[in-house]
Amino acid sequence: MTAEDTLQQARERIGACADPGALKELEREYLGKKGAVAAMLAEIPKLAPQARKADGQRANDLKQALQALFDERGAALATTKLDALLRADDFDPTLPPPRALRGGLHPITQVTRELEDLFTSMGYEVLDGPEVELDHYNFEALNISKDHPARDSQDTFYCDDAGRLVLRTHTSPVQVRAMEKRKPPFRVIAPGRVFRQETTDASHDHTFYQMEGLVVGKDISVAHLIGAMKTLLRGMFGRDLEVRLRPGHFPFVEPGFELDARCPFCEAGCSVCKRTTWIELLPCGLVHPNVLRAGGIDPEVFSGFAFGLGLSRLVMLRHGIDDVRHLLSGDLRFLEQF
Repeated sequence: MTAEDTLQQARERIGACADPGALKELEREYLGKKGAVAAMLAEIPKLAPQARKADGQRANDLKQALQALFDERGAALATTKLDALLRADDFDPTLPPPRALRGGLHPITQVTRELEDLFTSMGYEVLDGPEVELDHYNFEALNISKDHPARDSQDTFYCDDAGRLVLRTHTSPVQVRAMEKRKPPFRVIAPGRVFRQETTDASHDHTFYQMEGLVVGKDISVAHLIGAMKTLLRGMFGRDLEVRLRPGHFPFVEPGFELDARCPFCEAGCSVCKRTTWIELLPCGLVHPNVLRAGGIDPEVFSGFAFGLGLSRLVMLRHGIDDVRHLLSGDLRFLEQF
């Protein structure tokens, strides 16, 4: 069959096609990888050299003509379908269109912004720091020695062979960066993402969120720390909660504490507090003199307190979430609840 015969046959079949699906199938028959035009092009190398150019031109002209016929018929069928919808008895042109899907803030973002509003009302400044951090800021300046277990490659993501760059394991490096650039007294918080080589399960993930807090000035004491933490809990849970301090060892504070609060969800014990009526909330303490020196501040003149709040954990407590992996899953079924 010549190119002219193929074009004439296709024109008749395309004109008679009344269904978009059938038209697509017909297009594959003529223009697909195994279609009529492809078959014509495959025969060209077998022809005599002097005939190849003319036959190749005819095949390309046929392809372009067929494509134009398919495009024209497809547009006509789409218009016909739209006209039919507009003429339908149940069509009301005055009805508003469907609403576009609206996004929302992630629960971690919601809690972070609430805490930022709370602390800025108390005179704190909100800071940020790099997530790929120097070993100096992530460990050395925080009084974490070279042989400290926290430096183990099983806990830390190293970004270079020399071990100079790490994915920060906590937001505490912002403490030192803040002290280097500010003169006491000052109050800062630093929310952000941190990374650790954790075996993921319901309560552990390799990526999670923290908020660091630091206050430096003269005669700062544990009483100031407790007062700030009680204000934090009142802002988060809407009422005063009883707190207690337990001794805890952290290289960057001395003395160091674990701060617990009375469970806001029960009185006699529940699954959230593991039947103890206490919830472990955050590590805290007075800033270690070595950390103050690393930040260029004289510990003989100034003192301070610091705390690290687990934002992911706080979100889980507030909403009764039983698996930390939900927070970074990207599952809309989970996120749409917030």
